[in-house]
Amino acid sequence: MLNAFTLKNGRLERLTFEVTDDLASSAIVWIDMYAASEAEVAQVERSFDLRLPSPEHLRDIEASARFYEHDGKLHLRSDYLSGTESHAHSVAVAFVLAGETLISIHDEDLPIFRLLRIRLHAESGPIEDSRDVLIELYGMDVEFSADALEEVYADLGRVSQSVLNETLSDKQARESLAEIAHAEHVNGRIRRNVMDTQRALSFMVRTKSLTPSQVEEVKQIQQNIESLDGHTAFLFDKINFLMDAVIGFININQNRVVKLFSVVSVALLPPTLIASIYGMNFQFMPELQWQLGYPFALLLMLLTVGVPLFIFWRKGWLK
Repeated sequence: MLNAFTLKNGRLERLTFEVTDDLASSAIVWIDMYAASEAEVAQVERSFDLRLPSPEHLRDIEASARFYEHDGKLHLRSDYLSGTESHAHSVAVAFVLAGETLISIHDEDLPIFRLLRIRLHAESGPIEDSRDVLIELYGMDVEFSADALEEVYADLGRVSQSVLNETLSDKQARESLAEIAHAEHVNGRIRRNVMDTQRALSFMVRTKSLTPSQVEEVKQIQQNIESLDGHTAFLFDKINFLMDAVIGFININQNRVVKLFSVVSVALLPPTLIASIYGMNFQFMPELQWQLGYPFALLLMLLTVGVPLFIFWRKGWLK
């Protein structure tokens, strides 16, 4: 799908056009393409005399070749966070600044792009050209990452309550480990995305194509990224602490089982010894010479079991 917008009093106005129209002749500030057809891609390439990368090839671009300038056009490739917190993933987006037109290519309609289209269409904002649109997209990506971090905070808070305030069963430990692993995945994804955003903003500043006000806005976004970097580092420490705590509870549960088997085996040693002695082939067997031989043996076995268990119970080893 291809969406073309022009600016009118700081608002985005959607344009309607035919496939054969020359888009470069219109005062288009932003062309947003997601899941675009071959005809739409060919129309944009023909209008602006460039070669657009295909969405399936965006993931294969090396990190060192994501930002460059060619034939007076800026090419950027960035990752944007998408999906819900329970299914967060990154989507590769390619940007091309061709003159005063920003072209974005991606294979999924991202919430950040959709929100910007709706917000700038409903109300006027500090948007004056295509570079303002690009900077706004990067700034909203940082805000979206911050919101995702807050959700990770909330999830880890619930895990902390279950881990630190009660004894964990093996089932609860497995569930906690799954939640912690997912939080680590989302946190790592956010940290990677904001680092990619920081590199893109630094490249834009180095090209010296931004106005002083745009440079100041980029510096503000970079400061927000630095603060997010500290939060992600703190979350990694919290995740490691909770992971160690859960593994510690699992070890405690396993030690309880081993201790129970050890106590039972020690308690059963004396009656096993008595049963072995009474099972030997004596010339004068007690049960033949003494009528109460068998009851006495059974009573002696019970006593040898009961006395150690009573001692273990008094010491608290059976809890």
